[in-house]
Amino acid sequence: MLKDLFRKPKYVTVSPAVPKKEMPDGLWVKCSGCGEILFNKELEKNLKVCHKCGTHFRLSAGERLEITLDEDGFFEYDAGLTSCNPLEFPEYEEKLARAREETGLQEGVVTGEGRINGFSVAIGVLDSNFIMGSMGSVIGEKICRLMERATEKKLPLIIFSTSGGARMQEGILSLMQMAKASGALAKFNQAGLLYISVFTDPTFGGVTASFASLGDIIISEPGALIGFAGPRVIKETIRQELPPGAQTAEFNCEHGLIDLVVERGQLKSILTRLLKLHQRGDHAWPSH
Repeated sequence: MLKDLFRKPKYVTVSPAVPKKEMPDGLWVKCSGCGEILFNKELEKNLKVCHKCGTHFRLSAGERLEITLDEDGFFEYDAGLTSCNPLEFPEYEEKLARAREETGLQEGVVTGEGRINGFSVAIGVLDSNFIMGSMGSVIGEKICRLMERATEKKLPLIIFSTSGGARMQEGILSLMQMAKASGALAKFNQAGLLYISVFTDPTFGGVTASFASLGDIIISEPGALIGFAGPRVIKETIRQELPPGAQTAEFNCEHGLIDLVVERGQLKSILTRLLKLHQRGDHAWPSH
């Protein structure tokens, strides 16, 4: 019949497609802030800050040290200090082993001393890639030893914080690090030395409730989430919703917890100015 001439076939044969070249992994990344697809090399050149919306991607401890310190060397403290499983928590040892393999770190903080535009500093950097920077006994011990060495050497202290809170696998041994670090910091403060605390995304729990909030000067990167408990836990506890943006760096700065919100590209310059401004008398920081 004539109408059969215009009837579309039920099945269509398609010729084999030309094989596509596979895209190598790691070339592109999607911005969590604006959804922009970013070329990784360009993102790294911009210090891992989205050029479109300004979202600050998280940095590893090594990346943070590289963009903060001068190139003339970093002397690491307590590199071999590692966690054990004091409470015999199930699968904790396996979790630690995976974190060490994935990050190349022995624990979730790197401490030591270096220079920022010629000014010698004691510095600590927590790494969220290592069990979310959760504070266990070794992180607390390394932070305390850093503070004690800074006190002994009369060095200004800078700590970059990021953490999901206390490490539950270590129970009370984790929680006691809050008081332990605060006590070491009190002795540092009695020596009349400068402590600059830098919040990065995210910082929660015992780290926020102890040394991260005790800086003489407290700085944060833009958009960093900062608090003690997360919004879901707060809602379940007090049956109230937090105000919009309540745990952002900008909100905390507006309400007095933070002194400055500084973009990553300006942070080294700001730290240098603060170190220079706070030189005085016999507490002048060593420099070239």
